Amino acid sequence: MKKAMNQSVVNFILNGVSILALLFMVFSMFSNNKASQGLNAANEKRYELTYNANRFMNGSSYLTNEVRAFATTGNQEHYDNYWNEVNQLKNREQGVAAMQEIGITEEEQKMIDDMASLSNELVPLEEEAMNQVKTGQRQRAIDYVYGAEYRAAIAEINSLKEQFLKALDTRTSDEIKSIEQKIGYIRTTIFFALLMVGVMQILSMAFTRKRVLRPVIAVRDQMVEISQGNLSAGFPLESDTSEIGMLVESIHETKRELKKYIQDIDSKLAQMAKGNMDLNIDINYRGEFLPIQNAMTQILDALNHSLSKISWTAGQVSKESKKMASGAQVLSTGTVKQAAAVQELSASIQEISGQVERTSEDADNAHRASNEAAQKLKICNEKMEALTAAMEDISKSSHQIGGIIKTIEDISFQTNILALNAAVEAARAGEAGKGFVVVADEVQSLANKSSVSAQGITELIENSMRLVEYGTSLSEDTTEALSTVVSSSQKSTDMVERIAESAMQQAQSLRQVKQGMEQISDVVQTNAATAEESASLAIQLEGQAEELQASVHRFRLRR
Repeated sequence: MKKAMNQSVVNFILNGVSILALLFMVFSMFSNNKASQGLNAANEKRYELTYNANRFMNGSSYLTNEVRAFATTGNQEHYDNYWNEVNQLKNREQGVAAMQEIGITEEEQKMIDDMASLSNELVPLEEEAMNQVKTGQRQRAIDYVYGAEYRAAIAEINSLKEQFLKALDTRTSDEIKSIEQKIGYIRTTIFFALLMVGVMQILSMAFTRKRVLRPVIAVRDQMVEISQGNLSAGFPLESDTSEIGMLVESIHETKRELKKYIQDIDSKLAQMAKGNMDLNIDINYRGEFLPIQNAMTQILDALNHSLSKISWTAGQVSKESKKMASGAQVLSTGTVKQAAAVQELSASIQEISGQVERTSEDADNAHRASNEAAQKLKICNEKMEALTAAMEDISKSSHQIGGIIKTIEDISFQTNILALNAAVEAARAGEAGKGFVVVADEVQSLANKSSVSAQGITELIENSMRLVEYGTSLSEDTTEALSTVVSSSQKSTDMVERIAESAMQQAQSLRQVKQGMEQISDVVQTNAATAEESASLAIQLEGQAEELQASVHRFRLRR
């Protein structure tokens, strides 16, 4: 097996280089971001320095202009502006402080100090000129601030200003250019890192396609052929020490082992088909194929054992078949006699079955009549229960009528009292109440008649209630008696039903016995015919047993 680098190692190297290039690119991007921030800071610093330098210089120029304007015009506003700048605004001092805070070189600081020194030397002179203006000597002040000495000092200060601005601009420009060059270098490294990642990925894809995907596809196709049972299909891949190579070697080994097992099984089965059972499985099967070896060994052992038993059993069958033939002849004779007896018994059972069926029909008719009587008794019982309920309703109504009569008596009593009161009031009225006396008498008479009628009605209702109670008692007794009769009728119906069911079961049992006897008769007759056939079959069995022995002798069995 030839040696080859593992695919995993190559992939690890390619991916490792890609990862390192990516890490370098990330670091470069971080550096680029940091450099961009530095560039922005440098630009901002340059702007701040330039702004504050101009602020310093403009403050100095502003003082010069205000002194000259005051000397020329004598306007108090210019005087105030001058001292406001010196005492309040202080643009020169603030500009210098801001530049120092941002950061300036020693040379630049020296130029600022020189300018400040020259400017400070001019301050007493400018104050003197403004004092002269106030004393009315404006011409002397003009001559002084526009004189050669003053202009020479101003020219020197302006020269220092130009040198300072030029030095400041040169220094900040150099810093910005340096940062921009650094950013360009970083961006170049980012591009090369990205290019390296792309190249590594292309190489990785090409390697994976050539050394991994193509062999895997070939392995897949080969495994499909193997799964379909085609072990002779071509497989051009060669094995080596790589992962794919080891997989290819495994497939070659699998095909060799499968072919070996299949050839051995085919050879053994071909010899078994020719009758050679004196075989042994002399190839050691491995893994999941070991059960096949055990199964073939068991099959050979079982076939040798079974064929040996068949040979021995065929001889025994040949001997016993002769005895069976003579016994079958004796059995046939006895079976014929048994069939005659069974036929006589079957005729007797058939006659008994007819009688029991008639009894069953009579019991069924009695059961239907008993059911009808029970239904009618149930109806009578229901009617009596309805009558009892009606009597109870009448009794309740009678009690209600008694209440009404009591009300009538109360009305009569009240009317009588009303008539007496009317008579008393009429007597008090004298002649005017005579007509009311007649009416009161009539009302009292009517109340007395109502009371007498109510008492008569009460006596009649009491008699009716006693009769209703008596009728209710009689209906309850009658209902109870009917309930007893219904219960007894139900018991009788149940008894008749059980008798009918018993008769039907007896008829059914006799029919089953009859069917059983018919089946026994058929079986006995069949046994007679079977016994005769058994005798002839025993003779045939003897001949077939001899043929079986001859067939078994064709196999070569183990000793």
